[in-house]
Amino acid sequence: MFSVLRHRVYATLFSAQLVALLGTGLLTVALALLAFDLAGEEAGAVLGTALAIKMIAYVGLSPVAHALVARLPRQRVLIGADLMRAGVALFLPFVDAVWQIYLLIFVLQAASATFTPAFQATIPDILDDEDEYTKALSLSRLTYDLENLLSPTLAGLLLLVMSFHWLFAGTVVGFLASAALVRLARLPARRQISGKDRPFAARLTRGARIYLATPRLRGLLALNLCVAATGAFVIVNTVVVVRTVYDAGESAVATALAAFGLGSVIAALILPGLLRRVADRTVMITAGVAGALLALGFAAWWLIGGLPPWGGLLACWSAGGFLFSAVQTPSGRLLRRSAHAEDRPAIFTAQFALSHACWLLTYPLAGIVGDALGLPQTLMVLGALALAGAVLAHLLWPVGDPEVLAHAHADLPPDHPHLRAHATAGGRHRHAFVIDDEHRAWPGRG
Repeated sequence: MFSVLRHRVYATLFSAQLVALLGTGLLTVALALLAFDLAGEEAGAVLGTALAIKMIAYVGLSPVAHALVARLPRQRVLIGADLMRAGVALFLPFVDAVWQIYLLIFVLQAASATFTPAFQATIPDILDDEDEYTKALSLSRLTYDLENLLSPTLAGLLLLVMSFHWLFAGTVVGFLASAALVRLARLPARRQISGKDRPFAARLTRGARIYLATPRLRGLLALNLCVAATGAFVIVNTVVVVRTVYDAGESAVATALAAFGLGSVIAALILPGLLRRVADRTVMITAGVAGALLALGFAAWWLIGGLPPWGGLLACWSAGGFLFSAVQTPSGRLLRRSAHAEDRPAIFTAQFALSHACWLLTYPLAGIVGDALGLPQTLMVLGALALAGAVLAHLLWPVGDPEVLAHAHADLPPDHPHLRAHATAGGRHRHAFVIDDEHRAWPGRG
């Protein structure tokens, strides 16, 4: 996996991602302490609202941001987003009202909704080899998981010698360092379609239209719902399960979350080799079904047989993290093969928005159902939703899923350049098929 770091441009961008993630991790801890400083016992409600604002910004603003910056050099877009995030973090220590937190978090997440899809769409343009790209996806997943483990530890050490307000300074440094590293990287230019200057409305919806017209990506959307259902229970309710049900301390909460992260790390290490031998569809749908059944099984154990032992919770969380990563990590491979290079930013933006829309549904569901029905019942409901998502993915994503498809173009004139380049007798021809201006519907699907 780490051999991909021999690629100098990717290594520079990976370093930028790493320092930005560390800055974000410090921000998470500092924001929680700031919320408690301002709101006391209402800090949980403040953080919950901030999380909802984050999801709304991701879902609503990422397509708009992409459409606005689609014509700009990607390096300037990435640097500008990093500088905006650094500016917001610089102001956060000085807020003295909860509404100011909400406003700044919205601006911060708007910048992240611009940065993240653009960054993700840049990597496949740098790494042409699919095996190298798979290693990069696994390394990215590993980085996210390790950040979840290391950032709180680093924050705890820093808090021994400084006020939490200084953690925001670490966030500023992280985003500025990310901007500097992006500036040093020699990024390939955006690939534009010759002679086409799309209007704003077309740029706004293009990614979603390509995404929803591609069967494998409709399956991916169902899998996004699958992992959001099980993941939301872990993120929202682990602290409640550990502190109230198991009557354990704060360190036990960290242990449970670390078990989930450890499972995800193991999956990230295994997946590059596994995906060389097993198809993406098989790995992802199998992991989705297994994750849903794991959630349903744990909930049934809890309801029928009583509270599982502490070791059972840790084993379940670790297995859940493994299956979560097995679904999430290969998604970039599907996006890469489902669009031309010039459309990758649009389609990565669509994935960013649609996947977070799933979390926007499951986050409040995990909290509301938990309050209304109880925790094991909530896990049962979310497990059933995850299983429905996995089954739907199986139905939407064709078995085999060939990249090269035979098709015809009844809608194109006989002298169209595409037909002159590809057509054979009868007008049917074969090539790697993606949705674009000449291919607006999947063969056999209208």
